Amino acid sequence: MINKRLLVKNLLAHNDENSFYDKKRFIAIGEKEGKAKFLKHVCALANSNPFNNSFIVVGVEDEDNKIVGVDFFDDSKIQNLVNAYLDNPPKIAYENIPFPHLTEGKVVGLVTIASSGKVCALRKNIWKYYGGAVFFREGSISLPKAFDIRLEDINSEKVATIEQHARNNIELTLDGVIDFINNRHADLTSNYKVFKEQFVVCWAGNQKKVDNDIYYSRVDIELINEQVKLFYSALDEITISFNEDTFTTLEYVQLGLGKQQKYYPLEEVTITFSENGKYTINSNLVFEAPQYNKKTLHHILNTNNTIINKIEKRIALTSSEKNNLKYLADTYLICYLNGFEEAKKQMEDARAILKKTDQRIYLSLKEALRVLRKVRYN
Repeated sequence: MINKRLLVKNLLAHNDENSFYDKKRFIAIGEKEGKAKFLKHVCALANSNPFNNSFIVVGVEDEDNKIVGVDFFDDSKIQNLVNAYLDNPPKIAYENIPFPHLTEGKVVGLVTIASSGKVCALRKNIWKYYGGAVFFREGSISLPKAFDIRLEDINSEKVATIEQHARNNIELTLDGVIDFINNRHADLTSNYKVFKEQFVVCWAGNQKKVDNDIYYSRVDIELINEQVKLFYSALDEITISFNEDTFTTLEYVQLGLGKQQKYYPLEEVTITFSENGKYTINSNLVFEAPQYNKKTLHHILNTNNTIINKIEKRIALTSSEKNNLKYLADTYLICYLNGFEEAKKQMEDARAILKKTDQRIYLSLKEALRVLRKVRYN
């Protein structure tokens, strides 16, 4: 069983960027250029390593390998993105790896790429790359290759050694459980469950009971023995259920116009543990967007844009606008879900402005964009 934190450390300590490993300060797959560059690197790494795993470590400074972290990224639909744009797509996983020195909500992203064993190529045009392009790694650079395309096994032994050095042990697992419950989440309700005598899942959050159901907010869930953060949210609520074989979360998102708020089921994620030391994660988007009158939403969209424009120009808001600002993230998201495509760009623009002026609304916009990303990729 591989401890992913140790794997990241081994990659950073023993290897510069090469044909099976890349590092990034961040990735921006919400933008066309960032999405294209990410797909290029995935394609190149898959082709350069057809018989072993390749990795992209996200949240690391390029010059000195300093671990600075990135926001928690729970895009369970990232495989859908790769499948849509690549022929012979590799299997891909994005995992969030906590490091003790990073601030709350910050993690290191670990992208693991497993080739299909066939030549991977772009299926269609994206940004400045043309459909049919094939990329390979040359040192630390992903380059197109138009002739003599052969898949060669040149890294299996190196990758196997790195993964072997990242194997877990009982001391690391116990230290992880104690640290999670006693140190990092001493102010929250914490719990753990052992599956198949091998896997330890810890979770913490603010707990409340409604009728016979228990809901958690400010939730953190980790698979301790692999040092993988499975879920993190500062705002949304979830329910947790488990049996001897599975651990399931159902995430809810709060939406509505003004004070008329309601919780909607968003995504159900089930981890199934096997006796052979393996596990699978399956996600199911169960979200049904609330529908509203288009004329009302058009008015709300214009109001939101006016508020952001006034904030950017440092013009004082009226009391009514201040109240509308509280629900700005929700209403932008509802507008997008009801067919106002321009709302996404307006959310991105508002996020950049609010980051400097209002942290609470900025965080709610980040959450709204996270929901939007899940719905789009699905």
